[in-house]
Amino acid sequence: MKRYILMRVLKALLTIWAVYTLVFFLTRVTGDPIEWLTIAGASDSAKETLRENLGLDLPLWQQYFKSLIGLFTGDTGTSYYYARPVSELFAERIGPTVALGSIVMLVTVLIGIPLGVLAAVRHNTLLDRATMSTAVIGSTMPNFVLGILLIFIFSLKLRLLPSGNTGTPLHYILPVIAMSVGPTASVARLTRSSLLDVIGQDFLDCARAKGMREWKVVLKHGLRNALIPVITILGAQLSAMIGGSVVVETVFAWPGIGTLIVSSAQQRDFPVVVFGVLVIAASVTFVNLLVDLSYGLLDPRIRNS
Repeated sequence: MKRYILMRVLKALLTIWAVYTLVFFLTRVTGDPIEWLTIAGASDSAKETLRENLGLDLPLWQQYFKSLIGLFTGDTGTSYYYARPVSELFAERIGPTVALGSIVMLVTVLIGIPLGVLAAVRHNTLLDRATMSTAVIGSTMPNFVLGILLIFIFSLKLRLLPSGNTGTPLHYILPVIAMSVGPTASVARLTRSSLLDVIGQDFLDCARAKGMREWKVVLKHGLRNALIPVITILGAQLSAMIGGSVVVETVFAWPGIGTLIVSSAQQRDFPVVVFGVLVIAASVTFVNLLVDLSYGLLDPRIRNS
């Protein structure tokens, strides 16, 4: 088990480094940020002075190693556009993003798993078909499309809910719905299929023969054995949620790291973009690492091997 954990951690670190390196060099081919930061008609000497102050006059490999070493020393760089440390910008924006993501994940678990269990217990009934049909529609609709539809209906037409920004609990409703429908539908479908594979096995019949109630058999013995694929999809959905928050936050003008990354990409603010993608990559990799390690806790066969 220790070797398994060590190899997973090393792979996670290599993945984060590879993503950081790729994004660093790709941002540099998008254009010169000096043209965005200087007013029209600025002299060449003014542009060169600004380029030297930002460190853009250095060779590309020196910029890369300087940026990489800065990460290990706590220096995340300075934003070209805001002229502030990148870490400060993300510290201000991380709160709304984490709050939104936490609520979405809570909704996904509290609704998706019970719906899947209910559909499995009521297999081939009208409830099962209605639940799964709705889940198929929900899992295939992109969250940003759903977000635009929600804004059009509930904000522009009915004028019931705010279309963006934060401030009150009402501001959370539309973004949470837009981000949670897809993950909830996917979790419900997989919970149902996994539980159906387990629910007819012999060890559950043994529990029933001992006089255990059906709901207790399903929840205590069946659901636990069906949780490994569900945890896998939860990890995948959380990873997709972290990446997808960039688009959804932009749609709802949510003041999180997603909108910061998008606006910085438009302004060619390289330090902010690179660090933002690094934060997302590290979050996704960490989630996947936790999912891998949780297998050993749920399945003794994996732990013992």
